[in-house]
Amino acid sequence: MKIIKKSLLVLVVVILFLAIAVTSYIFYLKPKYEGEVLLKDLNKETTVYFDDYGIPHIYADNPKDAMLALGYVHAQDRLWQMELMRRIAPGKLSAIFGSVAIDNDMFFAGLGIEEASAKAIATLDKNSPSYQLTMAYLDGINQYMDEEVTPIEFQLLGVKKEKFTIKDVYNIFGYMSFSFAMAQKSDPLMTDIRNKYGMEYLKDLGIDGAFNSVKIKNSKSKPEEYAAISKSVAALLNKSPIPPFIGSNSWVIGGKKTKSGKVLFANDPHIGFSQPGTWYEAHIVTPEFELYGCYLAGTPFPLLAHNRDYAYGLTMFENDDIDLYQEENNSANANQYKTPTGFADYTIIKKTIKVKDTSDYVLNVKWSRHGPIMNDLIKGLNSKNPVAMSWIYTQQPIQILDAVYTLSHAKNINDFQRGVKLIAAPGLNIMYGDAKGNVAWWATGKLYKHKEGVNSNFILNGASGNDDIQEFLDFSKNPSAMNPDWDYVYSANNQPEAVDGFLYPGYYLPEDRAKRITDLLDPKSDWDKETVSKMLTDNTSPVSPIVAAKLIHNLALKKLTKNEGKALEYLKNWSGRNDVTDIAPTIYNKWIYFYLKNTFEDELGADGFEQFLGTHIMKQAIAKLLENEKSLWWDNVTTKGKKETRSEIVSQSFKEAVASLEKQLGNTVEKWTWSTVHNVEFKHPLSKVAALRKIFNVGPFAVSGSNEVINNQMFHYTNDKEYTVTGGPSTRRIVDFSDVENSWSILPTGQSGNPFSKHYDDQAKLYNEGKFRKMKMNKEEIVKTGTKLVFKAK
Repeated sequence: MKIIKKSLLVLVVVILFLAIAVTSYIFYLKPKYEGEVLLKDLNKETTVYFDDYGIPHIYADNPKDAMLALGYVHAQDRLWQMELMRRIAPGKLSAIFGSVAIDNDMFFAGLGIEEASAKAIATLDKNSPSYQLTMAYLDGINQYMDEEVTPIEFQLLGVKKEKFTIKDVYNIFGYMSFSFAMAQKSDPLMTDIRNKYGMEYLKDLGIDGAFNSVKIKNSKSKPEEYAAISKSVAALLNKSPIPPFIGSNSWVIGGKKTKSGKVLFANDPHIGFSQPGTWYEAHIVTPEFELYGCYLAGTPFPLLAHNRDYAYGLTMFENDDIDLYQEENNSANANQYKTPTGFADYTIIKKTIKVKDTSDYVLNVKWSRHGPIMNDLIKGLNSKNPVAMSWIYTQQPIQILDAVYTLSHAKNINDFQRGVKLIAAPGLNIMYGDAKGNVAWWATGKLYKHKEGVNSNFILNGASGNDDIQEFLDFSKNPSAMNPDWDYVYSANNQPEAVDGFLYPGYYLPEDRAKRITDLLDPKSDWDKETVSKMLTDNTSPVSPIVAAKLIHNLALKKLTKNEGKALEYLKNWSGRNDVTDIAPTIYNKWIYFYLKNTFEDELGADGFEQFLGTHIMKQAIAKLLENEKSLWWDNVTTKGKKETRSEIVSQSFKEAVASLEKQLGNTVEKWTWSTVHNVEFKHPLSKVAALRKIFNVGPFAVSGSNEVINNQMFHYTNDKEYTVTGGPSTRRIVDFSDVENSWSILPTGQSGNPFSKHYDDQAKLYNEGKFRKMKMNKEEIVKTGTKLVFKAK
């Protein structure tokens, strides 16, 4: 007994010791929100107050000290995210994740982002404020890395700390710019459809082929297939540890339509969900400027921000700034390709990719005059038929640093517009409102034209020169609006009206969100912060009930089962709302999946159909195709001797949808609520290790919203039981110029990327309930309620 008691005592002591050690270690890893820190290069004492949600409010005597402090606190909460962000564009993920990331690294390393970054940096004015403040910000990051605790992710993966440089900043902006693009996802797919079935099949997908009749006649009898490009690029972006930018909503309401007579600004950029989330909020006050902004990890100036004078944000323009070109190799020399003036040598760029725990991977990328050869970067393409990617971002001067600095430090609306003009890529809708009553939006990007008859929705001819860009447009031709008569501006990723008769080509989204936004804005002239907040979290689709009615109209079933009858009743009485308690959206979205599957999969094949589901064209087709009874798509090409009709496809899809829901959710239709299938989990890259999931992930949660409603909680159409939400509003912001100190914001999870911080997930409940918190600007309130961290010169 004595031995047993002694052994138990030893065990208790060991457990207590381990508990104390683990607790101490976790405490050691937590961010420092109060106390004192000594910093080199600091001119004067700088104070940071962290509010009740961990937002830093930085008070400094000069901009450089403020940026030094910003870099430090940003790194304290998001160093792991910064590390991932800077590694994507140059192809350095394999060095920490191993060979599982090699495909990602091959692709991004070959795009030319790193070379474009180096070229842009070489032309920078080292005395400019944008450069000087960027270097101060990077100094803050590096001092944190040198002096403070390493994030747990670094320790788990054995990541060696390396100083951040200005090239990292440019590479991060480069990745962001590529993630906006859509051409590489849809152009190859559309080319395959054209080559296999002809232009008639594309009419119902919103692609005008009238100018491409000559090219159709020249199609090969056994054409090259390009779907590998769509498939590979989509997979890479979906698997990326940093999510892509997807869509967005924004509207800015002028004083004539607000209760206060002052401008109201609203914005919610749609980005793939992750943990930590995309944005880091920070408030800076110096004698020279004040700014409350949302920052990308590793970047010094905010893409979304406001102060007491103006507010700005963004949505994706969805313009076409990538063209894919089929090049023609010299049959006598594979290192040459055909140009309008004869054969030219490919430029060969050698890349060495470091791979954890194995030998380096050497990548040789060929570049034509159009850009990198995609065959070298992705699998599945015939190497004898090279396809080059022409991307505006790597071909035009990159002035993104000066652009974002100017946006965030503008003195007036004209100054602000000067910053907008500097952005060649990506294409953005920059939304603006100010305290003087101005509302405006501008489309950014270096826009261009091809020759008449060239359709950039397809793979273009690289050899002849006929499909090359013919003209770059002056910024004055970019779509824009300033103080329109209707007293508001908005954007929901839709195509702008023509400028000088020219509708700019792109990958625009359907009318659903835009229609809902204008339906709500037009009749009302007493908007305030509360009503705008309800609009930002609106879950109603004005289009889905119309689509549902068309589907029901085309049903041709002689007899319905009990559950089929109940399902129809829910759809007939549906207002288009997508709340967690609603039943109709569960039925509707399953029907939509089978309607799309039975319409398109026979022509596209299983893989092609999956790629199609990830395009803007699919979203456009849902409503539009139902209007054409004679569409070629209704016929199932695999059933020989029979030609299916619209009614048959719709009816078959309905029966399959109800049967699927019965199997997955049971036979009680009343229990098929949206909450049972529509869920979100904010995933950390390390959560792929099952033991780490509960530590690093936030959720899952049942959520309201749906595809293409204002509260755009996006999911992939599938026959799976659950619709896993992959992206949505990355922040919701409302800036009220009648009470700017009490403007509102919310993040999907929390401010900190440190899983041991109380601010890792403290906004998740508010976010999912459609609630907001203050973006505090009143110093007295901030000081009274916040914790205090003081930086002193070392």
